[in-house]
Amino acid sequence: MPTEDSPSGAVLICRADPDAVAPAAHLLRTGMLLTGAGAEWSVLVPDGTPWTHGEARADSHEGSGDGTGDPVDEVLARWAAALAVGAPWPVLGLWWDAGRAGLTVASGFRRPVGYGWLADGTPEGEDEALHTLAARLGLDPVLDLQDLEPLTRPDPEADAHTRVGALLAVLTRAGLTLPAGFTPGAPARALRDAARARDDVQRIDWRGWRETVRTELDAMENAVEHSPLGPWLPWSGTPRAHVLALAQVTAAVPVTAWGLRKRSAGWISAGALLLAHGLLGLAYDLGRPRD
Repeated sequence: MPTEDSPSGAVLICRADPDAVAPAAHLLRTGMLLTGAGAEWSVLVPDGTPWTHGEARADSHEGSGDGTGDPVDEVLARWAAALAVGAPWPVLGLWWDAGRAGLTVASGFRRPVGYGWLADGTPEGEDEALHTLAARLGLDPVLDLQDLEPLTRPDPEADAHTRVGALLAVLTRAGLTLPAGFTPGAPARALRDAARARDDVQRIDWRGWRETVRTELDAMENAVEHSPLGPWLPWSGTPRAHVLALAQVTAAVPVTAWGLRKRSAGWISAGALLLAHGLLGLAYDLGRPRD
């Protein structure tokens, strides 16, 4: 079992402003620290005591359902999938422990894609995964891919943490600026301390469905009122938005049922997120003043 200063660490990087990420992050039902990471980027750090009791491994399993005892890579994969499934922006999960390091990229309903490196930097995974990462994060398909491709080739001078650092260097060209102290290989305690030192840090806690719904409705109302996009926002009450909200509610049922059957906290959270977003859309549509 890792201690506070064990080598296990993880972050969730979202290509969206913190104000857009916060409502969805509440539905992870896990303590998180949220802070900005450059223009239109945010980063989430797990808060509290160590949240995984195992180290990353290649063989996949469904786990206990609450994350306890699951390897860090599996925990991050479930969180990233749950966070991205109801959001219009992609999520990149980065993780590391004593034996490996890697990434998971999730976007909407598409299958999350992962890639990893052994401690000595030996690549693990399909090379196509980094192409998928570039496409989902909106990176340059030529210049950025040229810098990502060496991460799939052997390099005796690059260990796993160096590989993650090289990936982050590519993302800086897209505007990502991680806070000071967010160093690949840093233990969970160091990551939390670095996040808490930020002036813009937000503590994300599960506060129950009623409070979470109220927070999301307020945020959506404010976005509709002040955004120049106005009626094009997904919760503006247009017929297309109404259909989308109904589709999200309908899709939430089988997703949640699958999660319950597999005892997967990630899929249960994804179903809950879909249901919440769909109900919020319907509630906004019903409560919106008519002309």
